[in-house]
Amino acid sequence: MRRAVPGFGERPGEPGPLGTALTDTVRRTGASAGVLYLLDAAARTLALAVLCGLPEEVAWPWHRIPLASHAPVCEAVREERLVWVGSQEDMARAYPRVAASLPYRFALAAAPLTGRSRCWGAIVLLWPASHPARATRRELGHITAEAGRIAHALDRSTEPPEAPERPRRVAISTPHPYAGRAPQAAADYAERLPEGTLALDLEGRITFLNGVAAALLGRTADRLLGTRPWQSLPWLDQPAVEDRYRTAVISREPVEFSAGHPPDRRLRFELYPDASGISVRITPAPAGDPAEPTRTAPTRPEPAPPAVAPAPPAHSGRLYQLLHLASALTETVAVSDVVELVSSQILPAFGANGLVLSAAEAGRLKITGWHGYDRQVIDRLDGLPLSTDVTPAGRVLSTGVPSFFADVEELAREFPRAPLMSGKRAWAFLPLLVSGRPVGCCILSYDQPHAFTADERAVLTSLAGLIAQAMDRARLYDAAHGLALGLQESLLPHGLPAVPGLTMAARYLPASHGMDIGGDFYDVIRLDATTVAAVIGDVQGHNVAAAALMGQVRTAIRATADAPPDQVLTRTDRVLVDLGTDLLVSCLYARIDLARGRATLASAGHPPPLLHRPGQPGHVVGLDPAPLLGIGMGTDYPLTELLLPPGSTLVLYTDGLVEVPGTDADRMAADLAEHLARHHGADPEQLVDRLIRHARPTGRYTDDTALLLLRTTGLRPGPRGSADLL
Repeated sequence: MRRAVPGFGERPGEPGPLGTALTDTVRRTGASAGVLYLLDAAARTLALAVLCGLPEEVAWPWHRIPLASHAPVCEAVREERLVWVGSQEDMARAYPRVAASLPYRFALAAAPLTGRSRCWGAIVLLWPASHPARATRRELGHITAEAGRIAHALDRSTEPPEAPERPRRVAISTPHPYAGRAPQAAADYAERLPEGTLALDLEGRITFLNGVAAALLGRTADRLLGTRPWQSLPWLDQPAVEDRYRTAVISREPVEFSAGHPPDRRLRFELYPDASGISVRITPAPAGDPAEPTRTAPTRPEPAPPAVAPAPPAHSGRLYQLLHLASALTETVAVSDVVELVSSQILPAFGANGLVLSAAEAGRLKITGWHGYDRQVIDRLDGLPLSTDVTPAGRVLSTGVPSFFADVEELAREFPRAPLMSGKRAWAFLPLLVSGRPVGCCILSYDQPHAFTADERAVLTSLAGLIAQAMDRARLYDAAHGLALGLQESLLPHGLPAVPGLTMAARYLPASHGMDIGGDFYDVIRLDATTVAAVIGDVQGHNVAAAALMGQVRTAIRATADAPPDQVLTRTDRVLVDLGTDLLVSCLYARIDLARGRATLASAGHPPPLLHRPGQPGHVVGLDPAPLLGIGMGTDYPLTELLLPPGSTLVLYTDGLVEVPGTDADRMAADLAEHLARHHGADPEQLVDRLIRHARPTGRYTDDTALLLLRTTGLRPGPRGSADLL
């Protein structure tokens, strides 16, 4: 059960704390619209929670965004910085996929909601096209402060909020001199005008029209109120008309166009938007008025509307949404990305409730992802042969023709057992084919009967082809990535040695995307009963050569581990020079004497470790600089001595932990040292995970990362001089 954002009332008009905070931010920054996203760190997605000043249809393709997406709000969260996009041209250059699905003129700012210990999400603010392309430093500071204010409020919340299934829409309320007065005076004023006047809300629905407007449009007011003009008036049913509405509501600029009213009359529409909706002026078009954006109007009389209006044909919102989905599919990498995209964006776009995505493998359909089904149902469907007659999946794969079933009875006539396998009431079975080769099957299902229009069938069939290509690429990627990761892990220690007086924890985290093999490594070498060597390093590059060199470096260090730390690095440097490699290696070598409670460190261009001693603040250890291994300059590697009383924690790491885009590495290391001190009492396994989450709360890593944590527990001499635990 998803927990709604605290304070979200059941009754309309109750925005709740986050809704109020967002509308206050929109007003104080002078923005025309705002969106608030909450971060789902586990799923690595941003979920739309609150929306104001925009129609929900415009924001719907972005209601749930993977953090890896190339979008301003994702970049703001990933890099923990404010992102400003000042114009449509800037958007097209920096974020082409966003520009393709929102081809309008506006300025945008995305700011992360960074709290004390985590990122809560982000806000996105929009300004009219009239806003200057460059924001002032004061304006950017104001936006950042507003985001900090919301994050601080979230820090104080008793329970972490979660986004609702549908975003909460709140109004941007502004004081009005006529607030609370009877609306009849305004209606009377509009009725006295000699031209048509009409009002639309932000969703495009007609909320008011005067008598002249009704006469010009050829409909009575009761048949138009609450409808969208391009849906209730067939002669306005064209993508260009709705696109003019979307342009006005997003860009907040006046828009005008002409449309042909059958049989031979043209009308001119002038749209004037603000934060509450759009005022429309309707007048007869002057002679010679350009026909754009209208299509040829029919000369026959308009038929009376049917009792149940059919679903509207494709319009500009659907076209831009499809463009968004198609471009999003091209950016998926792994199979899990494809499943997440289909379930989070394609399902809502078509009003579906359930998804089963399967891959053709060894003559069977192996389910790779699902949504909206019980596990027991998935177990029954998993592994069905490609030729199955239990469900239509086998038939659609063999024929390459999708099947649509509007209700249970229609499916049961051809496949009697299929409706019994789940509680769904309508289905679309889409074959996933690449060059005629079956890749898998995609099943969209509905909790209620659903009549598939010709438009929906055509669009879903086209999307199935794109899903098939994305699935095929993703399966190849997953196979290659699995091999690369397996090779990487085989070159790292399979476990850490048991050392009395020392507890340890280690992690290796590959980059979030890409199948290249990293060169980060760590090792712990037991030298004698009371002495160990801890090593961490990073080979330049992300390929097989880097991984192979990493294995050679580990071997060279182990071969000379009994020597002092500076000599270990000097000899390893000679080995690399003799190998003739072009790759360089950073390395930190620590020799820890547990009996004396001391450590001797030597570094070859590696990030300095973190240290916390009992009763003292955490800090970054100061190390003298020295060149990377493999340069062969013959220089010395300076030694650094550290006291390690019982209870001390030493953390070795590679640069992937602290080099976060948009953040200073030294500042990040100091912040991690403070975090280490705050949580020093935690178990080493828990503490190492805390440090990783603090450094990368989004769970996304642009570089591979190695982390080695060591905590001294104390030794005492045994009866024969051996070391025992205190």
